[in-house]
Amino acid sequence: MNVGVFATLVATSFVLLLGEKLVQWIAVLRTYSIPAPVVGGLLVALAVLLIRLVSNVPVRFDSALQTPLMFAFFSTIGLNANFSSLKAGGPVLVRFLALVSGLLILQNVLGLGLAFALGVDPLFGLLGGSITMSGGHGTGAAWSQIFAEHHGLQSASEIAIGCATFGLVVGGVLGGPIARYLMRKLGDKERQRLRQQEAEQTLVFEEPKAEQPTTPAAFITTLALISVCLTLGEIVADWLAGTPFEMPTFVCVLFIGVILNNGLPFVGVKIPQHAVALLGNVSLALFLAMALMRLDLWELAGLALPVLTILAGQTVLTAVYIVFVTFPAMGRDYDAVVLSTAQCGLGMGATPTAIANMQAVTHRFGHSHTAFLIVPMVGAFFMDIVNAIVIKLFLMLPFFR
Repeated sequence: MNVGVFATLVATSFVLLLGEKLVQWIAVLRTYSIPAPVVGGLLVALAVLLIRLVSNVPVRFDSALQTPLMFAFFSTIGLNANFSSLKAGGPVLVRFLALVSGLLILQNVLGLGLAFALGVDPLFGLLGGSITMSGGHGTGAAWSQIFAEHHGLQSASEIAIGCATFGLVVGGVLGGPIARYLMRKLGDKERQRLRQQEAEQTLVFEEPKAEQPTTPAAFITTLALISVCLTLGEIVADWLAGTPFEMPTFVCVLFIGVILNNGLPFVGVKIPQHAVALLGNVSLALFLAMALMRLDLWELAGLALPVLTILAGQTVLTAVYIVFVTFPAMGRDYDAVVLSTAQCGLGMGATPTAIANMQAVTHRFGHSHTAFLIVPMVGAFFMDIVNAIVIKLFLMLPFFR
């Protein structure tokens, strides 16, 4: 049963509203800061799985709006980024990127180690490593095609999709419980600072449920800016395609937004940040809910026991690494808590999942300007580059030749 584009949009809207209500009604969801899009999206994905199991009728939602919503989200990140803030957050960004890179390497080391221990092709270890855990569905699809064509790996595409689906689900669920655990480790001075910062100005994505005052003109201006980012971003991505500087389209869209945000004020054009906040949060919520409700959990049933064992190991590795490496290395403060919950999304899901995890935490406990400054840049740009380098280096190992 195929659900059309407009019906999918209606369903996505109801999914978000349902997620919000469930978070309000169910105390455990609030306690562990589970994002509303994750709650509603997974519930629909489970319902679709049940329908398939009972009636053998697959339900497929239209994906036409999913990519534009993701691009719109990344464009608003760019439209909120200014060079002075990025410069100020430079040292923290470098440190966090180093920690993210460390997890990428460990994911592949663990994946290969478990693959050898279980007696399966080591390529399965890489597919269950940083390719899908940190790379998500897009990176998984790209590398699985290479593994199938050049290495003869059977069912590489199906395994990659299943692993990425597993990561996206766990990445959206794991962040809240880890944040709750780490919050208990904060000292009294840090808790006092959180209580005192309530009156501080928030950044675009820190308060998704806050009312954003805007006007029709500001809304239209922001919509036009987002459209410019999407149009020019696709043009730039096409120019770079096939060159050593090739980048995903969403990265090009983000950097067009950065250029506009830092260049337009010099010609007297002011970016309406409240409207950017509104459209950015709407795009993020709709995209994440749509992505989760479209997950084919049936793919997880097709994963072999060795692959599931690798994925279970990746879950434990990610949690242990974040608690015992990322949190202490980032300073053991509240910003470190928010960065840690973001890494749950980056390490086992995607950048939108990381942002949603952070929003769920900051909405409950308080703002974290540092985290919202550096995580989008690390997740949307630097991490993909590092991951590609790490994967290629691992493929140079003797047993892959």
